[in-house]
Formats: sequence, structure tokens, C-alpha cells
Amino acid sequence: MLNLFRHSEEADLERILAEHAAIASGAPDDCQSHEKQFRDLLQALPAAIYTTDAQGRITFFNRGCVEFAGRTPKIGDMWCVTWKLFLPDGTPLAHEDCPMAIALKENRPVRDMEAIAERPDGSRICFMPYPTPLRDESGRLIGAVNMLVDITTRKQAEERMMLLTQEVDHRSNNLLAVIQAMLRLTKAETAEEFQAAFQGRLSALANVQRLFSVSRWTGASLKTIIEEELRPYAANDARRVSITGCDIRLPATLAQAIAVSVHELATNAAKYGSLSKPSGTIDISWQTDAADNLLLHWTESGGPRTAEPVRKGFGVGAVDGVIRTLSGSISRQWKPEGLVCELSFPSIAA
Repeated sequence: MLNLFRHSEEADLERILAEHAAIASGAPDDCQSHEKQFRDLLQALPAAIYTTDAQGRITFFNRGCVEFAGRTPKIGDMWCVTWKLFLPDGTPLAHEDCPMAIALKENRPVRDMEAIAERPDGSRICFMPYPTPLRDESGRLIGAVNMLVDITTRKQAEERMMLLTQEVDHRSNNLLAVIQAMLRLTKAETAEEFQAAFQGRLSALANVQRLFSVSRWTGASLKTIIEEELRPYAANDARRVSITGCDIRLPATLAQAIAVSVHELATNAAKYGSLSKPSGTIDISWQTDAADNLLLHWTESGGPRTAEPVRKGFGVGAVDGVIRTLSGSISRQWKPEGLVCELSFPSIAA
């Protein structure tokens, strides 16, 4: 994209130089007409364009320069139409050292240089200058023309892309660490059971990643995570699943932990708990306190009578391990009417 912009800008410069060459090579009677055409061309171009004599004194500037510089330059000002100049790293750049000054002093075009212009009101513009010497028919330096191309929007887009790339890199490393931990925590009696358990947990994580991608990595919706994990169990009867709570944006690690925990609780409910019978239901709700601690309630009812298992299942161990990594806690009560769980996570602010 940057090359396309530069190609367009170079084309504008070619038109300017061609028009100036026509003036320099024309008959004296035609010079005034060509000069007017030249200045009309400079006014028509959308970029800020100005000219100087061989010593660097400004001889012309178009309307684009006034908008660009945030002020009206004066004919005779030296080197540049801007008020203050800086290098991309913020170092002040004296006007006598600016790209236009270099082009005139060294009698050569200056390209591929970026700078920052500060307006009198304090606002700043990132720009790319195109100072180009102007010569008469004999090749003698008689001045220069400069085109100042505002690249502020382009630079901001590049910075956003860099930040997004860094964020994606961070999230990818985080996700790999979670998957490695989940792999260690996933246990099973057979390879088939292991595959089914691990695929289910990976699916829960993949869903969280999709939610983060949709939100441009601003956070994942707690309500959406829970709704999507429980959607298959409410497909035929929405009354089987009740979800209550104000929506909350969750940071990545917490969203992943809750997704895996809810997935595991739902899987166990479908195998042994309330979702294993058509009459069973699940009620899930949550709230936060003043310190941004999250408390999530999971209540099963209408399923087979339950009792605390003699042996801790592999799914229970996986959930407990994931929650502990976030300094969270989980409590379980195996009531006759169904399992009641409470998950607590400290300081959930995204």
C-alpha cells in the first residue's frame, strides 16, 4: 500500500517538473502563460506544495500549505512553510537542516525521509517531504519545489497494526501455555476417553479465541461464553437452562478458565447429573462485588439423586487445576436434588 501512495506522489511530481521544464524551455512571450499554468497546477494538487529560489526563500505556496501548516506562510520565509519541525523520534529539526535545505544545498532530490510538523496550536502531523531541485534550460539550479504528504493516518494505522500484532503474539503464547497445562491435567482410562475430553476442552478454548477476535481483543463476554457452552443442552427445550447475570467483559486467562470450567460442568451434568434426564435443569448466575471479585453459581436440579463421589473424577481435577492457576476457588455440594457449585475469581477487571 505504501508503494502505491509513493507511486501516486511521484507521478504528481513528474507533472510539476514537466510543467516547469516547459516554462524553462519556452519562448519569452510564452513564459507568463506557462507560469500561470504552473501555479494553477500547484493549486489544484491536493498536497501541500511550495517553491523556493536557489537560496531557499519561499516564492510560492498553495492553499494546501495553509491547511497543512495551520498558518499562512510568508513569501520570503526560509526553507519551509511549517512552524516547527521534528524528526520521527521527537528530536527538534532546525529549518536550515530540513529536507528542502538539504535538497538545495546538495542540489539533489531528497526521498524516503519522514518528519513531524508542529502547528502553532500544538497539533502535529507526520509527513513525508519530496523536495526536488528546479533547474533552468542550461541545468543551473534556480530553486526547488517541495510536496508535503500527510502520512499521519497511515502511521496511526501502522501503529495499530503493530499493537495488534503484539497482542496476538501475547495471546498466542498465553493460549499455548493454557493448552499445555490442560494437556497435563487431562486424564482418562482409555485413549478414546482422553481424545474426547481433550477435544471438548480445546473446543471451549477455540470458542473463547473467536470471541476475542470478534471483539478485536477488547475482552470476551461472560454471558456469551456460558450461552454457547450450554446451547446444545437447551436446543430442544430452552427451559432446561437458566442464565442470569449482567454481562461482563473478561480478560483472556479468566475467560479461558471459565469456558473450560463450564464445559466440564456441563459434560459431567450430561453424563451423571441433571442433564442426563429430560426433566433436569441447570441454573447458572453470577455477580461481582466492589473489589471486582466474581462469584459464579452453578445449580443442578431435577436429575438423578446425587451424592459425593467416592473417587475424584478426571474432569473435577482439570477444573480445579485451571481455577487454581488464577488464584480462584471452587466449592461443591452434592445435594440430593443435584450438584451445587460456586466458583470464585479475584480481581476480574479486564
